[in-house]
Amino acid sequence: MRDVIILGSTGSIGTQTLDVVSRHGDEFRVVGLAAGGTQIARLASQIAAVRPARVAVPTEPAADQLKQALREAGIPQPAIIAGPRASCDLTSAGADVVLNAITGYAGLESTLAALAAGSRLALANKESLVVGGPLVLAAAGPGQIVPVDSEHSAFAQALRGGRAEEVSRFILTASGGPFRGQTRKQLKKVTVADALAHPTWTMGRVVTINSATLVNKGLELIEAAVLFSQPWDAITVVVHPQSLVHSMVEFRDGSTIAQCSPPDMRLPIALALGWPHRLGDVIRPCDWGQPTAWTFEPVDNRTFPAVELAREVGRMGGTVPTVFNAANEVAVDAFCAGHLGFLGIVEVVADTVATYLTTATGEPATLTLDQIRVADAWARTTAAARIGRTA
Repeated sequence: MRDVIILGSTGSIGTQTLDVVSRHGDEFRVVGLAAGGTQIARLASQIAAVRPARVAVPTEPAADQLKQALREAGIPQPAIIAGPRASCDLTSAGADVVLNAITGYAGLESTLAALAAGSRLALANKESLVVGGPLVLAAAGPGQIVPVDSEHSAFAQALRGGRAEEVSRFILTASGGPFRGQTRKQLKKVTVADALAHPTWTMGRVVTINSATLVNKGLELIEAAVLFSQPWDAITVVVHPQSLVHSMVEFRDGSTIAQCSPPDMRLPIALALGWPHRLGDVIRPCDWGQPTAWTFEPVDNRTFPAVELAREVGRMGGTVPTVFNAANEVAVDAFCAGHLGFLGIVEVVADTVATYLTTATGEPATLTLDQIRVADAWARTTAAARIGRTA
């Protein structure tokens, strides 16, 4: 029996994690939940289902609402932690596995707390590695981080087929999002509803918009380079609209090993929870008895420049990836609020990075959490100002 803490429990990954746990109750016990506090009814229902000992929410008002919802439903109340560091405090208590599904930069400190507590980290919060890669790797023991992103889970599985020194290239697959094949002229008219209509995956708002701009693939490129210690030019991004090949590893003898399955996040979640062992009865496999065709094509970097921008940002390292990520989070919020056009998202990110490079005094030799915080705040202020001028 493994004790599990789920951070971001009411989001897409969190709810699917609870589904996996519910099917394997003899192997996992949820001892803690953390949520953003915007879906109190869902969180109360989760508490009723798994009876965690501790729950974390970011504000006192959210804690009060949760307590009231639990009382009204007659659900026994767990210990409730409230405050901006509540998820870190919950994580610091330790568990066999901490699944970090917090969205965005906000998940970094919880990642560090899980590693410090000695828990195995099932990492769905790619931004932890994007903005704090050196800090996270320095804090992690051998094998302590297991990726939950389907692409990085695919890399981890394929790497079982050969030694690290035998790897020649990583092939990172992208669905292409809802606008594959469209021109920049066509993308000028994209609405929020259009961008949220992903053709193959069901994800949260931010990740879905990031997938539409291909910023998500840029973030995943940085994550792959950091987590698997790959050279920047040894990661090739290809568009695979069927989303059945989740990524591939090419070896020096010319062999390529791919991980294939239907697009269902419960598979990489289950593997991360049970790592290195596979659980049974997680998802239905591909139906090999039916005619099918898988296609692969290069990324249209002219229409979708985010991937190559991310590659250059990753090469620069230091706090530059923090600026890239923070500017994107601000731009996505502005797009969803109607203050910025779809193409403006990556334009704001690129402009913010360019401005940072002209004003920064040089990247630190050793990255610190304080430096990341300063760069993140600067980027958010600068991106917001740029959006204000655009509007």
